[in-house]
Amino acid sequence: MTKTVVVTGGGTGGHLSVAKSFIDEFSQRGYKVIFIGSTKGQDKAWFENYENISESYFLDTKGVVNQNFLGKFLALFLIAKAVIKSIQIIKKNKVSKVVSVGGFSAAAASFAAIVTKTDFYIHEQNSIVGKLNTITSKYAKEVFSSYLESSKVKDYPINEKFFKNAKIRKNIKTIIFLGGSQGANAINNFALKIAPILNEKGIHIIHQTGKNDFVETQKEYERLNIKADVFDFSTQLLEKMNQADFAVSRSGASTLWELVALGIPTFFIPFPHAAANHQYHNAKYLQENDLCFLQEEKNLDENYFFECLQKPIEEKSTKLIHTIHKDAVKNIVDIVETNI
Repeated sequence: MTKTVVVTGGGTGGHLSVAKSFIDEFSQRGYKVIFIGSTKGQDKAWFENYENISESYFLDTKGVVNQNFLGKFLALFLIAKAVIKSIQIIKKNKVSKVVSVGGFSAAAASFAAIVTKTDFYIHEQNSIVGKLNTITSKYAKEVFSSYLESSKVKDYPINEKFFKNAKIRKNIKTIIFLGGSQGANAINNFALKIAPILNEKGIHIIHQTGKNDFVETQKEYERLNIKADVFDFSTQLLEKMNQADFAVSRSGASTLWELVALGIPTFFIPFPHAAANHQYHNAKYLQENDLCFLQEEKNLDENYFFECLQKPIEEKSTKLIHTIHKDAVKNIVDIVETNI
């Protein structure tokens, strides 16, 4: 008899990329995989017609954090309705395990797993545990995290292709600026500010601007007479990242660990409005182990950046490659399968 597992959570690309890793691994092992997410965020775009999912449900939920009183009440009401629906899904399909990757999308199925006493597991992406996971982790059989000492698997679930492309960076000939697919205005402005000096130094620039700033940023490079590889979105992002010897980036968990796996020394500029300032703490974890450079957006200073750029990178690149190991998802699913 085919076993059924629910993978839940998402909202943002970081959560969803981890969800995809679990979906693919469970599917490969012969499980029937059900995804429970939300109509909000990017869940539908990722998984509405994904081949490794048997059934997908997108429930009408939204986040509770950063809402006023009325907004919080409405969000909790929607979650309560979605919990009832999730309980029905779990019972109807005789679900044996529920795996949450966090985000507000995970709330309904997580609480439903607790109510139905279904084996429940959490993967926490960030160094600061989210509010939902803080509540639900008390009922989880295991909580996996790259930052928690108690985690049985500390490696981050990223695609194996990043490990296959890992290499030691020795000299800075190319820098990539990464603001994510939505872009980061502060990183875009900072890149354009320092671009003339980088150009004088003979350093090639690759720049992911995000959709909104693409045209203006491209025009500004043309005005500066700098030949940069400027793009808003690319299906070849790994290839572009791998051309770089150094990166300037936000510090969302997935991007951070992908850069670590590739061995790219990085100057992190955390998104200052992330919940509980988790992007800062993600990067701070690496900085404390001498694995990255870090500066908050409000203190951004090009002089400090160029000081970082002058430091040797080969040793740091080598340490990065040995900080994370492949097969995180396989190792986690091994534990989920054997944990009774």
